[in-house]
Amino acid sequence: MTDGSPDRVFIFDTTLRDGEQSPGFHLDANSKLRIARQLEKLGVDVIEAGFPISSPGDFESCRRIAREIRGTTVTALARAVREDIDAVWGAIKDAESPQIHIVLSVSDVHIERKLGLSRQEVLKRGAEAVAYARSLCDQVQYSPEDAGRADVDYLIETVETMIAEGATVINIPDTTGYCLPHEFGGLVSRVITEARGADKAMFSVHCHNDLGLAVANTLAAIEAGARRVECTINGIGERAGNTSLEEIVMLLKVRQSKLGLECGVDTTQITRTSRLVSELTGTPVQPNKAVVGANAFAHASGIHQDGVLKDRLNYEIMKPEDVGLSDSRIVLTARSGRHAFRHRLDRLGIELADSKVDAAWQRFLQVADTKKEVTDEDLRKIAAIAEGNGNSEGNGHPPVTDQLHDHNHVADTLRHLIFG
Repeated sequence: MTDGSPDRVFIFDTTLRDGEQSPGFHLDANSKLRIARQLEKLGVDVIEAGFPISSPGDFESCRRIAREIRGTTVTALARAVREDIDAVWGAIKDAESPQIHIVLSVSDVHIERKLGLSRQEVLKRGAEAVAYARSLCDQVQYSPEDAGRADVDYLIETVETMIAEGATVINIPDTTGYCLPHEFGGLVSRVITEARGADKAMFSVHCHNDLGLAVANTLAAIEAGARRVECTINGIGERAGNTSLEEIVMLLKVRQSKLGLECGVDTTQITRTSRLVSELTGTPVQPNKAVVGANAFAHASGIHQDGVLKDRLNYEIMKPEDVGLSDSRIVLTARSGRHAFRHRLDRLGIELADSKVDAAWQRFLQVADTKKEVTDEDLRKIAAIAEGNGNSEGNGHPPVTDQLHDHNHVADTLRHLIFG
């Protein structure tokens, strides 16, 4: 951009298609519609609603989404055969902005071992499919599957052919998650630079995470000129998953001054969307998952806690509020310091006399050495004991450390009875 304003990256969400293909996942029509409504609130540019030819249920899900969602392009997947394309069009034609998405192999591995065809036969089949789809719909996306392992010259020939037949979007997939970032960026750059007619189409990318490089490869492709990215909520998808929507979106936001890029996603809806997808798929998000994991804004080290409490910029490169959370989380453990201890007491409204603070701190350390996390209830008991109000005579319960001792004694007894 010559005027210094950020360039736009469009977000294509395939949670309801590629995401649902995760082993063990299943979303019924109502669940898919709930997610689609939330994706609309999130502000994605394209929703891939499913694979209509696969089942009557998926066809109906796609049709319901297409008829209800407004302001967002709705697409669905077809193989390069008329029956599939007809199913997609039948399902999404009532959308405010419909798009047909066609996929066909481009790597020699797939052409020879999966399709059993020649390169020219595949090229002819793809061209006929795109031409037919364009006769139905103004927006047609073509995805040369397994582009990451394809012969680049043949890939470029394929892209030129599909653009000539009317494809409005070319999606370059690293279907198997095989590429390194510099390789994938170079591949996308070559296609955009060398393919005739490239200026007539938008270029998109679709990366898988088999080597943990989906987001890195997507970023490399964006820097090479791609302006649409396919991704999923929580990074779900086939095998190791897809490019994580929340990661690529927050990457664009946090590093906007460096990248000069932006997207239209309302990032404050990210956590809500993540939790809805997790709930409806029955799949928890790993705690250390970037952006949406339970520990993404949690601090357990005393050094980190002290720094964050002084200024969140010391250890947080984005605000929890930016993704829809209310605050960071200070986790009290044996590695926590006095600053975090006093902070949590203050948050609980517990005031200790100065003469009692050291005793409470020492008791906190004793408890912290026996637990993964010291809870608010533990802190209330520790404070009560430090003030002289929490002994066994005062509240009918033994002190916290005695309770822990009793628990450990019971465990030792059980081990003795079982193992001798």
